[in-house]
Amino acid sequence: MPKVQSLRIKLFLDGAELQSMKEAVASNPLIKGFTTNPTLMRKAGVTDYSAFAREAIAAVGGRSISFEVFSDDFDTMEREAREIHTWGGNTYVKIPVTNTKGISSAPLIRKLSAEGIPLNVTAILTAAQVREVAAALALKTPSIVSVFAGRIADSGVDPMPIMRECAGILGNRPKAELLWASPRELLNIFQAEEVGCHIITATKDVLAKLSLVGKDLSQYSLETVQMFHRDAHAAGYQLVPPIKATSAA
Repeated sequence: MPKVQSLRIKLFLDGAELQSMKEAVASNPLIKGFTTNPTLMRKAGVTDYSAFAREAIAAVGGRSISFEVFSDDFDTMEREAREIHTWGGNTYVKIPVTNTKGISSAPLIRKLSAEGIPLNVTAILTAAQVREVAAALALKTPSIVSVFAGRIADSGVDPMPIMRECAGILGNRPKAELLWASPRELLNIFQAEEVGCHIITATKDVLAKLSLVGKDLSQYSLETVQMFHRDAHAAGYQLVPPIKATSAA
């Protein structure tokens, strides 16, 4: 397994907490960009979408950041995309691969990408969807193609072959970057790099485990045993009476 410092894949922090974004910019050079979505923003207590987004753009210091449209009809979706694009910064407009009725967003993706608006096409789970999106993307416009590998794995399917196929599909799109979305564990970072992804998103909890990369597993085993022992005693658990010390005759 490679060292963290030798990673070629870009790490994007996934979340909607301004303080976490600011801390990442100030202290974590591995973080190259940021993603968020309406669900994360709602969980974080964001009430003013535009105000939060503008603060976030200012906070990330020119790094990539994505904000998602949330209407279901494509006319309004387009208007929202154009509004997000006016916010400036290194901002990508997130467009879901379909609307809630399952109708493809490809025509809108084609229109916006042709006009030079950077897009992050999201909620993708199949290679067929990647093919359709790739065909809609303009060759000269930066774009991110977000495939939810974590959700693929949640369904009991190995995401590695699918992600490798997706990387191949985007091979003739030099401005399109493949993003491994919804990782479930730190290992996914190295898996994503292995199959040719350009970017992987990660939450604070996943990124906190980076310090464990390369850790001696025997030592890690001992520390785990010590944790169980410490917590059992702290909780006051007892199954049998303690053994009394006996003095020598």
